[in-house]
Amino acid sequence: MKKYRHLTNAEIETLTSNACQSQDWSQIEVAEGFNAANLHRVTFYGTARLGCSDGTIEVSDGFVKNCGIVNATLRNVVIGDDCLIENIGNFMNNVAVGDHCYISNVCTIETRPKATYGEGNLISVLNEAGDGNLILFNGLNSQLAALMVKHFDNRHLRVALEKMINKAIENERRPCSTIGDSVRIVNTNEITNTIIGDGCQISGASRLSDCTIASTIDNPITIGTGVICEKSIVSGGSTIINSVKMVDCMVGETCELSNGFTAASSVFFANSYMSNGEACAAFCGPFTVSHHKSSLLIGGMFSFYNAGSATNFSNHAYKMGPMHYGTLERGSKTASGAYLLMPANIGTFSVLFGKLMYHPDTRDLPFSYLIAYNDTMYLVPGRNFATVGLYRDIRKWPKRDKRHKGDRKSIVNFDWLSPYSINEVVRGKHILENLRAASGDNVSTYNYHEYVIKAPMLRKGINYYDLALRIFMGAVLKRHKPEAPASTVGEGNWIDLSGLLLPESEEQRLINDIINGTLTTVDEVQQRFRAIDRNYNEYRWAWSHRLILDYYGIDQLTDEIVERIHTDYINARREWVDCIRADAEKEFSLGDVERDVLDDFINQLDREVDFENQPL
Repeated sequence: MKKYRHLTNAEIETLTSNACQSQDWSQIEVAEGFNAANLHRVTFYGTARLGCSDGTIEVSDGFVKNCGIVNATLRNVVIGDDCLIENIGNFMNNVAVGDHCYISNVCTIETRPKATYGEGNLISVLNEAGDGNLILFNGLNSQLAALMVKHFDNRHLRVALEKMINKAIENERRPCSTIGDSVRIVNTNEITNTIIGDGCQISGASRLSDCTIASTIDNPITIGTGVICEKSIVSGGSTIINSVKMVDCMVGETCELSNGFTAASSVFFANSYMSNGEACAAFCGPFTVSHHKSSLLIGGMFSFYNAGSATNFSNHAYKMGPMHYGTLERGSKTASGAYLLMPANIGTFSVLFGKLMYHPDTRDLPFSYLIAYNDTMYLVPGRNFATVGLYRDIRKWPKRDKRHKGDRKSIVNFDWLSPYSINEVVRGKHILENLRAASGDNVSTYNYHEYVIKAPMLRKGINYYDLALRIFMGAVLKRHKPEAPASTVGEGNWIDLSGLLLPESEEQRLINDIINGTLTTVDEVQQRFRAIDRNYNEYRWAWSHRLILDYYGIDQLTDEIVERIHTDYINARREWVDCIRADAEKEFSLGDVERDVLDDFINQLDREVDFENQPL
């Protein structure tokens, strides 16, 4: 605990001679190492505790200044050791500043009554016109956010979550705005009711109001020119620069928002990148990306998603208000100019082209292309499974996870072939086979709801799905002994909880344990998420073992069957790689890529042998 003392008469004389003044000098206390000579033109109101001011601080590369306080009006403040605070245009009021901070050319920093620092704020995600379904607070991660949004109509769960979240907020509540250690704030207008963590860099921001900026030394946050951030939470490692405007938002770990991007009532998690466009009531899970000025993400849940230019979603049908929403499951993309009429649900790793009407639901037909051509909506099932784009995507995501390894709040499972996606593949294969059986082979097209599937595309889709099944089963079997699983947990349906892949039964067990009081704190819920993730391989094997038995029509795994599965796996992978190679060569034939780019990619494909050390 740092010890403070009152000012000496000599120090008061020095301060007075340096044009400093105070309502009551006895209300000012100083620590060991305080140097009154380094304070100039400072006006004190209320109380102040001042740390050591006899050191120096680097304000720019190679430019070192003496610590101290110059040209400032301060009221009820605590200033740490070796800080330089200068040119405060208005005042600092009810603020605690850590050690080694540089605060220069700032108008106002203060704490006003009833400050919440952005925590406890109830926002409406997905349903823009809803009453609210997500509580913002510093401990929020993508899994807890997804659980809340998905099940907020469960009154018992909602009450239990509200109780534990309010408890977590209360345990961290601070009496005033705090600025952590080694923080740099320059050329900034207004900071009110805001917690700023260690190592944060703020330069040229317009306004930060009712926010928690959860920066750390190992995972610093950068906030840049023209940024307006209100009633929001920003997690470690994130960057918010170049006139971003956001209100009622959660920015997760190592996200980047830039270049005039605007957001309201939206959340962004784990390496998401937003630039130029707009988001409203959007749930942007891990690796959600939007680059373009004309793109609007509204009323949708996304993850591992890439928005093409001029992407738009309609959540406002007729006159009942903007209440509609939908889900683009992990790995989906929208091409330039894509439009999707909500409500809609798009299966994993699908690609959308054109103006898509009729509220498509393709959760049982993953890896598909959805194409609007005039008034006709076409569906190309499984096409994206064997494309260059998907191949590149599934390899780039793990490499682009820039979060600090010591503290990753959101869980991200990078497996692209998992019980979640393969369960959709199984259903999709059955749908296509049933369509063919019902209409026969002597037709040119098949209909799936309001979408048209051309006959050759249906046959190829069945083959793509079969390739996915054989690759998945073979790859999983390489990771497990060919024996019955120790538990049946994992059999049945699976879900993707914004990056966490888990059996639906485990989600329900979690919900029950929250409601009945087995789990009583946010930390316990987060620990359960991590435990589920640690058990992923066991759960996956239970599901995969059942799939293998059903696919091959057997009762148990024998050496002969294991060898057959391995052979099927090798052949399927070779065919998959050949399809990707053909896709790359087709792009080259269009004149869109250089020869050396194609050659490098083909060489990479030729080295493609196994997923042994990669996500499935």
